[in-house]
Formats: sequence, C-alpha cells, structure tokens
Amino acid sequence: MFNSLVFATYAMACALAAGLIGLELDLPLPQAVMAMLIGLCLCTQIHMSFLRRKDRKTVKHDIVMLKRAGLSFQTSIDETAHKMAQINDVIETRTNENNRKIVSELQILEGLMREFANRISHKAQEIPAPASPVAALPRAGALALGDGPLLELIRTSLEQNRVDLYLQPTVSLPQRKLRYYEALSRLRAEDGTVIMPAQYMRIAAPAGLMSVVDNLLLFRCVQVVRKLTQKNREIAIFCNIAGDTLTDGEFFPQFLEYMHHNRDLAGQIVFEFSQSALNAIGPSGEANLSYLSNMGFALSLDHVDTLAMDFGRLKRLGFRHVKVRAAVLTEGMSDARAAVAAEDFKGLLSRFGLNLIAEHVEDEKTVVQLLDYGVDFAQGFLFGEPRAVRDEVLKDVPVRGNGPAAVIPMRKAG
Repeated sequence: MFNSLVFATYAMACALAAGLIGLELDLPLPQAVMAMLIGLCLCTQIHMSFLRRKDRKTVKHDIVMLKRAGLSFQTSIDETAHKMAQINDVIETRTNENNRKIVSELQILEGLMREFANRISHKAQEIPAPASPVAALPRAGALALGDGPLLELIRTSLEQNRVDLYLQPTVSLPQRKLRYYEALSRLRAEDGTVIMPAQYMRIAAPAGLMSVVDNLLLFRCVQVVRKLTQKNREIAIFCNIAGDTLTDGEFFPQFLEYMHHNRDLAGQIVFEFSQSALNAIGPSGEANLSYLSNMGFALSLDHVDTLAMDFGRLKRLGFRHVKVRAAVLTEGMSDARAAVAAEDFKGLLSRFGLNLIAEHVEDEKTVVQLLDYGVDFAQGFLFGEPRAVRDEVLKDVPVRGNGPAAVIPMRKAG
C-alpha cells in the first residue's frame, strides 16, 4: 500500500539526490527542485507499478482458490446427496423388513389360532348345546349362561379373533409419571358383549383354551411394544401369562422360541404370573422361567395372597417386580402373614432386587399412606382404568424416529 510514510521516504531520497546533483553540477535552486520532483514522480510511478502487479497476482491467486473451493463445495454436496440416498435406502429396506415381519407374525398367529381351536373344538361338543341363543346375551357383560354355552362362546370368540387388548397404566410416585402398562385381555361376543377374565378363565382353563388367549395376548403385546418403543424405550408392558400356559408342554416351547426371536424387546416386555401359578409350576416350570430371565426378560408376581414367601427364590428365577394390593399394605399386612410392617416392606423387597407396585389404588387417601411406606409405583383406577387399544394401532407399521413419551391411542371399553 502506497501511504504517507512511503511518499515521505521517496521525497527525502529525491531531495537528497537533487541536492547532491545540484552541488556537483552547480545547478540553480529551481532546477534542483524540479529535478527532485521529477525523481519523486518516477519513484512513485515505479512503486505503483509494482503494487499493481502484486495486486494482479493476489487477485489471480484468490480466483484460483475460489474455483478450488467451489469444486470442493460441489464435491461435498455430491457426497452428502449420495450419503442421504444411502440412508434412505437403508430406511426403506428396514421398513420393508418390518412390514414382512408383521405380515409373517399375523400369518403365524392365524395358523396358531386355527390349530388351537381345532384341538379343543371337541371339548365344546361334549357339553350340551345352549338352551337359549347366544345373541340374547346382555350387553353389560353379565353372562347368564351355563358352562356349555359359555365354552362355545369362548371358542368362537377365539376362532374369529375377537380378543381385545386393554392397557392400564402404572405410574411412579409421587410424580405420577407413566412408567408401565399392564396388558389385559378381553373376549368379545359377536354382538359386542365383553367377556371378562373372571368369567372366561373358569371355563377356558379346564378346556385348554388359556394357551390360546395368552398366545393372542402375547402377539398383540409384541405389536404394541414395537409401536411404543419407536417413541419411548423407557416404558415397558406387563404381559400376563396363565399358570396353565406356563406348564403347557405344547404351547410353551413355541412361546419360548418366539420370544427368543424377539429378545430385542427384553427391556420392554415384563411377563407376569400369579402367586398360585408360581407355587404350582414345579421344576420344569422353573426352568422355563429361568430361560426367559436368561434372555433378559424381567418377571413380575401378582395376585399375591400371602407375603410369607421366599423372596430369594423370586430373585433367582428372574423376578423383578411384586404387585401387592393397596388394601393389604394399608390394613392387611398381618392377615397376609407379612414378616415386617408395611413401612419396612419396600426395604425388604429392595434387598432382593424387587420393585414394589401397589395395585388397586382407588383414592387419594391411599396414595398418602403409600407414600408414607415409600412405595415407588402404583396402579389403579385413580391413575387410569384399562382402555382398549384401537384396532388401527395393531395394524400400523412401526414408525421411525424418536420423540417424547406418548400414550398409546385407546378407546373406552364398551
């Protein structure tokens, strides 16, 4: 850059040169000054010429660098587009795999339903035909039927895939944040009448039908879990398994094989068994439970009638949760033969790695008492009644992406 300092330097040099030349040639002062100015102009022109040449080189260099940067940027864009195309291909492939898997599961489900229905159909035929038509059933669900008509109704509901999945929330205390769902099954007659477990289990178990119910429930749990875990992998679903199913030599090996292929869901499915079923399983049943636990699936104990139990055995078998009715914790510990007081029971379970879940919580007064006992989880109508999962949820392909926790779309029962 040609600045005042450079100009002053040139002026001093030219003045000195003009003075020396004037003295040497004995030039008058005006001529000496003119010689100095001419020299200063020449020096300035030469300096500016060098600056312009340098600027041209700089501009050319900048142009070359910009061209190179442009090529590099275009290359980066092309590479990014290529990578995005590869990602889209992977996503599409996985989506197609999920579609095929769901279709395959539904085909297996349909085949198993036919197999079980055919296996037990003769049991229904051995019982006398109904005295009144099934269509006359009351819609409130109070089935005034004999064993024969009820068994036939159960069989046709299973055969025609009229098994609905209901979910009831379990929340953490005191925040009341959704932590788990319990999956419950309901059979549905052709006219829409809902058949509750207390009604159908008494008939279905002796007829060998509970394996069918549990099988359908399991498939639906897997479908819902795959849908739910796309949004939040912290929420698990408790899936009830009947004691007869646990000891069913034909069904349970298929059950274990199916869960082996779905062991990626081990953190999201908890299998729940009643205390009476656990007491009656025997060595083979314990081996089945241990197999499930070794695959990573947690187990839960419910329908607890007595608290005088071997908690160490529960831990060894893979149990992680124990559900106790709130009424037992608040006023029935002695009747349940508990070894400790209610306020110490949660600590006792914790020593064996077991979570305490209070169920059948119906009012706020009970919640206050449970908090005094240090209970961390609760379930009951106070926090949400069982709701039927909408049919479209079970048909939808699992969505991609992560997001906040979302309640599964449900409809009210009835």
